[in-house]
Amino acid sequence: MTDNLRKANLRKKAVETAGLRAADNNEEVLPMFSNGKWLWEQHYPEGISWKTPIFKKPLYHIIDQAALKYPNNVMIEFEGRSWSYADMGHMVDRVAEGLQKFGVSKGTKVGLFLPNSPYSFMFFFGVLKAGGTVVNYNPLYVERELAGQIEDSETDIMVTLDSTPLLEKMDAMLKNTRLRKVIVCPFAETLPFARKMADRFLRKDAAKVKFDSRHISFIDIVDNHGQPISVLVDAESDVAVLQYTGGTTGVPKAAMLTHANLYANMMQVSTWMKDLRHGQDSIIGVLPLFHVFAMTVVMNCSIYAGLKILLHAKFDVKDVLEDIRKHRPSIFPAVPAVFNAIANAPETAKYDFSCLRFCITGGAPMAADVQRLFEEKTGSRALAEAYGLTEAAPACTFNPMHGLRKAGSVGQPLPGTIVEIISREDGTTVLPADTRGEVCISGPQVMKGYYKRPDATADVIKNGRLHTGDVGYFDAQGYLHLVDRIKDLILVRGYNVYPRVVEEAIYLHPSVEECIVAGVPDAERGETVWAWVKPAAGRTISPDGLREFLIDKLSPIEVPRRIVVRAEPLPKTAVGKLSKRDLLIQEGFAKKE
Repeated sequence: MTDNLRKANLRKKAVETAGLRAADNNEEVLPMFSNGKWLWEQHYPEGISWKTPIFKKPLYHIIDQAALKYPNNVMIEFEGRSWSYADMGHMVDRVAEGLQKFGVSKGTKVGLFLPNSPYSFMFFFGVLKAGGTVVNYNPLYVERELAGQIEDSETDIMVTLDSTPLLEKMDAMLKNTRLRKVIVCPFAETLPFARKMADRFLRKDAAKVKFDSRHISFIDIVDNHGQPISVLVDAESDVAVLQYTGGTTGVPKAAMLTHANLYANMMQVSTWMKDLRHGQDSIIGVLPLFHVFAMTVVMNCSIYAGLKILLHAKFDVKDVLEDIRKHRPSIFPAVPAVFNAIANAPETAKYDFSCLRFCITGGAPMAADVQRLFEEKTGSRALAEAYGLTEAAPACTFNPMHGLRKAGSVGQPLPGTIVEIISREDGTTVLPADTRGEVCISGPQVMKGYYKRPDATADVIKNGRLHTGDVGYFDAQGYLHLVDRIKDLILVRGYNVYPRVVEEAIYLHPSVEECIVAGVPDAERGETVWAWVKPAAGRTISPDGLREFLIDKLSPIEVPRRIVVRAEPLPKTAVGKLSKRDLLIQEGFAKKE
């Protein structure tokens, strides 16, 4: 019996008790667990079992197996150059051996400061195979954010490209943080020969690197036979990835995702896509691989199924449309803003989207109008919303790929995943269907905890459940609907923006006395960052001046799109704390309960 089935049996009584209690109050209820099944199991997609066995293995097994099973298949198509599964499998082994020779062993933290490229795959799996732990970094981070994450995660080695903007930040980190070495990868080497030659002369941001004991060349890493020392990995306890998230508090923390967490989630998503044609289908890879959504769906699931990954360094509508025309991909995972951009592009009408069978949207709530417009403009009915969070590796619920897809719903729990609605009043009572409460997750994909933060871990993992901070309910067919977010995290184009981080940067300005940062609805970006500030007595602040002040302190996506300067004090609670809720009500972005 699996852990989840044991948990299911233990919770059955509590769930049914909740239903009986409501029935005693003459309310019509539909308990979440009855007749030995969860509500969603009774309406599960045909051909998929919620009780499908979920295995726990070292994550790098998927690249080893794919290289054996699909050696000659194209794994990555990038900027006009193809990489086969055999090619990539061999490069992973060479990276792993090279990393071991440069001191990577079990538990060593290796940061990936990379935009999408084949190097993302080589080093992600190379680090794991060497015994290390991957720490994902956003290339848009400014020095202050990088330094904080390097120290918190104890990153000793960083991998990046030979790009001047990236290397300048890394040189500062070598001087000012615990970082010991930077591995520099030549971008030109990922291109076809003709483009490689042109890139060397035309690329404006290419850096001239002086290699020394702290700047290691990619060539030095892979100059070996690809025979790394085998490392014994305990899939359930050994951390594969430290993935930073704001969690439920807005303070960036590292979710410890074990090999088993990531392997399980890859299996869960792959099982859900039951009609996936292994070794045949292709997937569009525009999501950044340092993002947990892309890490699982674009990278891990694709490799497991032997798919061709049409990898993009960044999202561009015309490039995606050319993928549709040339490669006829089957799968397209993206955030709602990407689907919105395609729906609004004038050239979209010229393309045939009939090849798309699975369009998966996640990372941010999808407005019903975005789905409607995308379907109208493309003729595709493949777009379905999913739900997850970094702490769950990340996927938790999916709308069916075939069958009933409910607009406004994030679907049903993945195999082996228990989703429960818990009372916000007592934090323990399991609520029946059609009752709102906090969404809580149990399953093999749930993180081990937050790195070095036992108190924060205890705040979100209680009684074996991950408390998401999201409010939702189940309908009569076991589809989850999200109502609101408890947490203040702002989702801009699917990227996490932490209000507290932005506020701390704003408070560095000497003229700022009070500040509140919040996300407001935005048709293009999903949400956008706004800031309200009150100047100190006798001081003045201009929005443009404050925005200029923030340029080197925040990434572009974090800099507030609008800054409102108020002469009067910002609203406060009865105990004197700044009240974001009251401010949003004043500004018309929220309603009084």
